[in-house]
This record gives sequence, structure tokens and C-alpha cells, in this order.
Amino acid sequence: MGTQYRSIILYHDNEQKAMAAEVIKDMESAEIWDGPIVTELKPFEAFYRAEDYHQEYFKRNAGQAYCRLIIAPKVAKLRKQYSDWLKETL
Repeated sequence: MGTQYRSIILYHDNEQKAMAAEVIKDMESAEIWDGPIVTELKPFEAFYRAEDYHQEYFKRNAGQAYCRLIIAPKVAKLRKQYSDWLKETL
């Protein structure tokens, strides 16, 4: 909710924008999540790195209630549906 915590895809050209929009459309039609995907598509203008305490937040705070109850189920659904698209992690 709001603009502070949101997801965006920053694209550099129309091809990237079209590809991202197609993936979002495909994910919505797969009905993996209960609601619509709210990730915004925006042209790249500038990128500002988040503070260190925000880096790897989910990985470092997996035991926190928000991470366990909200983020983890969404990540699990994504991994299940799109496992062939994801890199293997150590």
C-alpha cells in the first residue's frame, strides 16, 4: 500500500516494457495470487540503492511475522509456478 513500499520494473526501452507487461499479464491469467499484480512499469530515470538494512531483508528477517505470513507464501507460489525461470541459489 502506498508509494513507500511498492514494486516497480524500470525499463530502458519499449521492448523491455512490452516483455514485462506480457509476463505480468501471463502471471495474472495463471491466477497464482488472489488479487491483481500491482507492480508498476516505469521508464528508467534514476536508481537509488536502498539503505543497507533493507538489502536482503526477507532473507535476513524470515522469522518476522510479516515475512512469514505475507511474503513467504507469495515467494513459494512464485517458485512453484516459475521454477524453471529462476536461478538456483546456494
